[in-house]
Amino acid sequence: MIIVGSGQAGLAVAAALVAKGLHPQQDFVVIDGAAPGLRSWASRWHSMVLLSDARHSALPSLPFLGDQRRRPRVDEMIDYLSYVEGDLGVKTIWGVRATGVERRGSGSVLHLSTTDGEVQTRNVVCATGAAAHPRMPVWAAELQVPGVVLHSSEYLYPRQISTNDVLIVGGGNSGVQLARELAPSHAVTLAVRTARRHQPAIRYPRRQLLARGSRPEPVFGDSYEQLRDAGVRICPAVARAAKSAVTFLDGTVATPSSVILATGFVPGDDWLPDSAQIDPPQRAMTGIPGLFVAGIPQYGGRGSDTIAGVWRDATTIAGHIVQRP
Repeated sequence: MIIVGSGQAGLAVAAALVAKGLHPQQDFVVIDGAAPGLRSWASRWHSMVLLSDARHSALPSLPFLGDQRRRPRVDEMIDYLSYVEGDLGVKTIWGVRATGVERRGSGSVLHLSTTDGEVQTRNVVCATGAAAHPRMPVWAAELQVPGVVLHSSEYLYPRQISTNDVLIVGGGNSGVQLARELAPSHAVTLAVRTARRHQPAIRYPRRQLLARGSRPEPVFGDSYEQLRDAGVRICPAVARAAKSAVTFLDGTVATPSSVILATGFVPGDDWLPDSAQIDPPQRAMTGIPGLFVAGIPQYGGRGSDTIAGVWRDATTIAGHIVQRP
């Protein structure tokens, strides 16, 4: 079998398969389209921290080292996933991206198309992530500003924003963290579409995170009021943009010098056929026998994009694979 993706979802499935007695490189392989070792975490901004503490940010059998109460940084998450990969004995095949998968006829074999050619296998796991591609608002293409227009996935540190002022679009946790980081050095405006409730910290997030999807995720750490106290201007969402001007939902207009789009991501399931979707969704299952999805809520249910949720996906998938005739 082939696991597509060597991030937290793919390695969770690998760990669940190993727990069932399967062996990497012998019973299954892991491929990833990225350059060697460059998981998506490597593109996040340098000061980013996880929303949950170390205790609730790791697979059950492979805990983070050190203080379990801390919120791990991005570099710690990168190191952790490399540690998991090594502990499991997984040797990821890097630089190979899946481009399609299909079942031909009524047989039990799947045909997985990749940038390295086509391969046949009985089982394929899509573990390419719930946050694989930046979500870009349509109006962003119309913006012409003196500084930069970039998605939060491209932001690394404050010096990237060479202008004095910056508009951050998106009032979720990414937008809030970036507003806090940039407030000491820039005049920051944060455009918020849906006001999020504030929660100072995640408390034993298993139940909370598995319930995500029923309402917008709360903002952790700084509240909007705390951001205002730090000098951040909070305004309504952007309705449209034309050249150098953006118009907010309340009709006011601004001409920002730089813009950061903290507008979220779309999942990495674009290489799956339409027949993979089933309604209503069943955890980790698709409409194609032998094809599974881990870590994407549209397939696994609420919270599948969290460590707790993806582990449930992984154990479900492993159970189906070892029982599949």
